[in-house]
Amino acid sequence: MSKDSKARFQKGKLLTFIPTGEYYFSKGLKAYHRRDFHKAKKYLQRAMQLEPGEPMIVCQLAVVHAEIGEHPESNRLLHLILEELDQEMVECHYFLANNYAHLGFFKDAYHHAKLYMEMEEDGEFAEDTEELLELLTLETDELDEELYEQDDLINKQEQARELLESGHFPKAVELLTSVIDEYPEYWSAYNNLALAYFYLGEVEKAADILAKVFEENPGNLHALCNKLVFSYYEGDYKEVHLLRDALKKIKPMSVEHQYKLGATFALIGEYELAFGWLRKLQKQGFDGDGPFYYWLSYSAYYSGLENLARSAWKKALEMNPDKAGFEPWNEERESINGFEDHYASIQKKLDSDHMEERLFALFLTAVSSKKNDLLSSANIKKNLKFSQLEKDYLAFVQSGNHTYYTSAAHDIAGLLYKNYRPVGTVEAGLYLMWFSAFVEMVKAGQKINNPQAHAGAVSYIWHKLRNDNVSQTEIAKNYGVSTSTLRKYIQSMNDYLH
Repeated sequence: MSKDSKARFQKGKLLTFIPTGEYYFSKGLKAYHRRDFHKAKKYLQRAMQLEPGEPMIVCQLAVVHAEIGEHPESNRLLHLILEELDQEMVECHYFLANNYAHLGFFKDAYHHAKLYMEMEEDGEFAEDTEELLELLTLETDELDEELYEQDDLINKQEQARELLESGHFPKAVELLTSVIDEYPEYWSAYNNLALAYFYLGEVEKAADILAKVFEENPGNLHALCNKLVFSYYEGDYKEVHLLRDALKKIKPMSVEHQYKLGATFALIGEYELAFGWLRKLQKQGFDGDGPFYYWLSYSAYYSGLENLARSAWKKALEMNPDKAGFEPWNEERESINGFEDHYASIQKKLDSDHMEERLFALFLTAVSSKKNDLLSSANIKKNLKFSQLEKDYLAFVQSGNHTYYTSAAHDIAGLLYKNYRPVGTVEAGLYLMWFSAFVEMVKAGQKINNPQAHAGAVSYIWHKLRNDNVSQTEIAKNYGVSTSTLRKYIQSMNDYLH
């Protein structure tokens, strides 16, 4: 029997020693102190398998990964400790700061170094952390000339962000174009330029810019998130489904990327996914801006955490007082019957830059208990965004005068309303899907016959995209059409939802 087996005879009995996590942890530490890092890694991985919830083991393994240059894996383990095992294990912030510095993520390194000093001013690594902070200050002054030394670039990027947020899209395009001319590999400017063009309604230009980013900087997370947002607003639900599932698998370590993912998921209504990222950043001490707390509040509220949502909203209002009245609970809690009876929600949709949202708002106006107030509002009487199609629909809502298309649009939305009311956040997606398809049908000159079959087709596609367990037979019966007819209209409807 080998010596390493730790088996021995005693009083005629074979007593077998079964190694524990502590045993392998001890062996890993000894190998680490001998600087035999590969053996240390092997022992500590075995220790973690035996005791996966022990933060000391996980932390020591993270240190070993860092020693052999595996900084991303080290960071993953350190975040695991802070998020799931022991958020009071302050030294993890010191190790994270070092790792991010090695990877060149100086902002993240500085963030964790400052967190360590705030939480453990006289800690074991305080002196080393102070030296790291000094070094990071020098790094941001001297290294990466394009990003850290050029004040002009930083100022222009900030100006562009402010122009985008305030709706001055043509000026943002002009400024961002000049930034790209001067810094042709500064991908953040490309992503913001794509946003500016999209908000101006120049969808093809926005798509071309993203295509360039994907070609020359594959896997750019901001570009992927922007593409998801564009697809969402264009009603391309198949693309939304694919991109959402792809982004769910990404686990970025950068604070900036985590924020982008969280905000993007919130914007498309995937609130639980959004909350996971935004709450994680908040727990780590992220000092968010107004939009951060806005989306944190929304994602918390629709994840069932109302107290946290109200706390986050309070901070959002401190930074952006003009958001008063747009609280997430206003959209459903102040309106027992849903969006159709919530004046502020309909007003927001009437002011949207997207036709399908404005058409949806006009439908909500038609079925609202506040119809008269809405019809007399400036957002309806003086809405310069309305196309002729929307003006025709408004005339129908006001007086019942209708055209072929407005009658079809309203009849099908009305059939949906019989089955999906009141209209809450979830149901809103169904109506937006219908009006998105309707706009494309009008553009194509497509006749819209058999409203029951169209309503059934939209319902079925919406349920399937949500992974709901429904059958075509069930939907067909509900709308009074045959299964074969429903199948035919589903195929046709899919053509207008690409």
